[in-house]
Amino acid sequence: MKIDLHSHTKYSDGHLTPKELVLRAHTMQVDVLAITDHDTVGGLEEAHLTQASQKRPLHIVDGVEISTNWHGFDIHIVGLNVDRKHSAFLANLAGQAQVRQDRAERIAEKLSKCGFEGVLERAQSLAGVGQVTRAHFARVLVNNYGVASMEAAFKKYLGKGKRAAVKADWPSIESAIAWIHQAGGQAILAHPAHYDMTAKWLRRLVDLFATAGGDGIETAFPGINKSKQELINELAKSHGLLASAGSDFHFPSRWTELGKNLGINSALTPVWHDWPYVSGAVNQSTPLA
Repeated sequence: MKIDLHSHTKYSDGHLTPKELVLRAHTMQVDVLAITDHDTVGGLEEAHLTQASQKRPLHIVDGVEISTNWHGFDIHIVGLNVDRKHSAFLANLAGQAQVRQDRAERIAEKLSKCGFEGVLERAQSLAGVGQVTRAHFARVLVNNYGVASMEAAFKKYLGKGKRAAVKADWPSIESAIAWIHQAGGQAILAHPAHYDMTAKWLRRLVDLFATAGGDGIETAFPGINKSKQELINELAKSHGLLASAGSDFHFPSRWTELGKNLGINSALTPVWHDWPYVSGAVNQSTPLA
């Protein structure tokens, strides 16, 4: 059984429509897929409608990835098995959408001062039905203004402390966990090795997350090195957090693919351990030392 609990569509910064993402999951023989767009559940209905027309089984987990702020870090909290029609939850996500729009307008203003005119309109065109993210601005800079790569766009303009960086007024980690729980979901700390922080700060982050009632932590995701994974496994075990696994898929590439290399440590309890549609030992690797 192949499980992937972190993926994106065009409703945030993914490149595929929900329909295309579901079909891609079939191609990659994924059995359980969580769709976790940034601060929106807008793509879930299309995904479920697509799956309803398919013969091959695939369980779609209703999810979201909520942006939060903690000591100046943008920390992402994934919500799994949320009620996508929960009114209070949708109201909170609407607030997130407004924060994103305000940030987009301020980023565009700063990029204009850097000599890039018309970036907001181009970014909105790329986003389509989805919300404008920094990734859309980076793609605009690469596609239309001669910036060498997405990495270069962030390194020079959009990354933390750079010329067009804008600090968004995101909610606290505690608030995001409460929103997810209110909607009946499980709160997961996303890709903890990707935050630009020391091991000491990571320990503080995980302690705060667990104390606030967080349910699990992603222990398997692309680009994680062995030492960081060992630390995250240790933190998951010591704080009694469930282990999750997700590709953080945005588009097919040599680095990320749905359901690829997502083994979790067999000494940890997977977040899906009591899900009725998941059976058997899945996505597991070697025991902790």
